[in-house]
Amino acid sequence: MATTSQPDVKGATKQDHETIILVRDVHKYYELGEIRVHALRGVSIEIKRGDFVTIMGASGSGKSTFMNILGCLDQPSAGRYLLENIEVSGLSKRQLAAIRNHKIGFVFQGFNLLSRTTALENVELPTLYARISKAEGEKRSREALALVGLGDRVAHFPSQLSGGQQQRVAIARALVNQPSILLADEPTGNLDSRTAVEIMDIFQKLNDDGLTIVLVTHEPDIAQFAKRSIQFRDGRIRRDERILNRPRASEVIQNLPKLED
Repeated sequence: MATTSQPDVKGATKQDHETIILVRDVHKYYELGEIRVHALRGVSIEIKRGDFVTIMGASGSGKSTFMNILGCLDQPSAGRYLLENIEVSGLSKRQLAAIRNHKIGFVFQGFNLLSRTTALENVELPTLYARISKAEGEKRSREALALVGLGDRVAHFPSQLSGGQQQRVAIARALVNQPSILLADEPTGNLDSRTAVEIMDIFQKLNDDGLTIVLVTHEPDIAQFAKRSIQFRDGRIRRDERILNRPRASEVIQNLPKLED
């Protein structure tokens, strides 16, 4: 992968020990007819700036609900959520949209690229909702694509890119508005094993540069590349531990066979 300097990330120069996410006694209920589903049961988490956290758990464990709350896509039924000292829990839909656009970058399992637009145009999309000029948006987009090793693919359409390259475009899109935190939901789920490790190499390098990352995965082999692992079960946190002696993805790649066409 080509190496370039990362575009400025908001907060990357601040103290690594500063709390960026603070969740206190969060509950989430869903009303399904006459049935109330208790999806989160008093979850409390503190994440420091510059951390790299994986969220794991079986289907129905609460991990997806928790990530939706972290991403300001949903709000807790009870409890507090502070993102960079902003009380998110009581914000309006418009305020939540602003938080998502300026402070959070999203990466999804399915890439979610527009098929009829180029890699550059896909990456530029979030800048259309930010208060920056078109020239600045294009500049940031080119830098982000170069960062993920696709500086020579800016004019390619998704159909002309491999799955791994499409996910790199999605990562570049998530970075273009210089977020405080990157949320990744099963970002390697549609990729072969070697390409998955290449994507984790990108995440590790972004994290080395100061970006805070929270990643949902069901794969222990992927979780090992993070700094911290949180296990959900039945709407509660069952395990929260630091990952000791975590491997470097760049070194693991060297021992993996290259895929043949």
